[in-house]
Amino acid sequence: MRHVLKQMARHALTQPGKIALDDGRSTLTYRDLNRAIAAVGARIAAERIAVMVDNGVAWAVVDLAIAACGAVSIPVPAFFSDGQVEHLLADAAPDLLITDRPDCGVASSRMLYHEAIVVADAELHLFSLEVKDRRTLPSDTRKITYTSGTTGQPKGVCVTGDSIDQVTESLASAVSAEPGDRSLTVLPLSTLLANIGGVYVPLSRGATAMLPSLTQCGFTGSSTVDPRAFLAAFHRFAPTATILVPQLLKLLVECVQGGATLPSTLRFVAVGGAPCSEPLIGRAKALGIPVYEGYGLSEATSVVCMNRPGNERPGSVGTPLPHARLRIADDGEIIVAGALFGGYLGLNEAPPEKWHTGDTGWLDSDGFLYVNGRKKTAFATAYGRNVSPEWVESELVATPAILQAAVLGEGRDFNVAVIVPTPGASPGQVDSAVDAANARLPDYARIRAWCAAERPFSAHDGLARPTGALDRQAIATRYASNIDALYEREAPHVHP
Repeated sequence: MRHVLKQMARHALTQPGKIALDDGRSTLTYRDLNRAIAAVGARIAAERIAVMVDNGVAWAVVDLAIAACGAVSIPVPAFFSDGQVEHLLADAAPDLLITDRPDCGVASSRMLYHEAIVVADAELHLFSLEVKDRRTLPSDTRKITYTSGTTGQPKGVCVTGDSIDQVTESLASAVSAEPGDRSLTVLPLSTLLANIGGVYVPLSRGATAMLPSLTQCGFTGSSTVDPRAFLAAFHRFAPTATILVPQLLKLLVECVQGGATLPSTLRFVAVGGAPCSEPLIGRAKALGIPVYEGYGLSEATSVVCMNRPGNERPGSVGTPLPHARLRIADDGEIIVAGALFGGYLGLNEAPPEKWHTGDTGWLDSDGFLYVNGRKKTAFATAYGRNVSPEWVESELVATPAILQAAVLGEGRDFNVAVIVPTPGASPGQVDSAVDAANARLPDYARIRAWCAAERPFSAHDGLARPTGALDRQAIATRYASNIDALYEREAPHVHP
């Protein structure tokens, strides 16, 4: 983090009056940002600090103040349940919790004292926590970001300051970030991708980071978005760049197809966090949306590969960024090196020199990476055909009528899907959407039947990971009777 902070200090001298942070309610110039960081830093004498604050100027100030103090920041995802927050606090053992929720009830049994401070017009509450057991951290850990584990309990990924600096500089160079940029963040800042891409990259280049609250962006909970409010955020802030997950790109595409316009300032839309189908990227580009898909993971300090202007290829996630190196193992697994994390919290292992991502893919002759899906989530049908559910799901959600889809078929004669229809979509429209997706798939990967989910899959209800990735096992359990009915209905019946 030293490089990012050094760059910000330089901007405070060379362009002190330039707006550094803007959330629609308050702004800070580079000069005032440096002062705010120092002021907050004087109030947070702690080694590990959990941050449970909505997107905004205050979030960025607190995060940067923690870095400037040499402490460890522990972002608490806004979509975590109370149980997950309790697990995070027990696992990471912070001695201070900073939140914008005065009635915060988590970890109440460990609270020693409480005080309130004002940061960029936002009232924040500091809860000092009793620490009983604390595990050591890998060297140079500056952030513990939580990602979903295979058991469902989030795991603490210890991210180093040096890796953050490397990825920030690498990403800023790759996307040609410059002082005139206005970067809009519509993803939770508690995610590493939004944190680095939405805060550190623009601030390292002397640009403006625009950080409206998630409510301003139209979010209700973790998986419901008001299209009008979402689009209004783009017009209000007139960004040059933003980062989206595929679901939000799809929403943007549908808004534009419905007659909406986007600000003429927008020149770069990065999409990542989950597989994005080639047809959806194609629809976006046909509408004039400057979208570029990338690939990354928390263990590699977020972004590893990126398509960018003048260096892109349809269907790929781009070429490695300057800091990253990758190769494909004999079994197709993607292995990355460069700017890796220090290790998982509590494992006390040596920092990895390379990381087996668990994703499978291939490289073309020009070094563009194509991702097939997760190695562990691929399943074999009853006919021995291997299917990557992410691949099929990305084709399904590329259609306007389908918001989310979970594909299942392990050991079965055919595949089925649990589908969250787009609001207003009829069963007939979903049928047509499934047919359209099937037309782009080989026969063994096609969907024979589907059932509708009761509500969108989210981390809050345990059907998605904190990263947004689906928990197919949980979905299969929740909708077991519906899925069994699909197989019973579609299975051939032989009568004597």
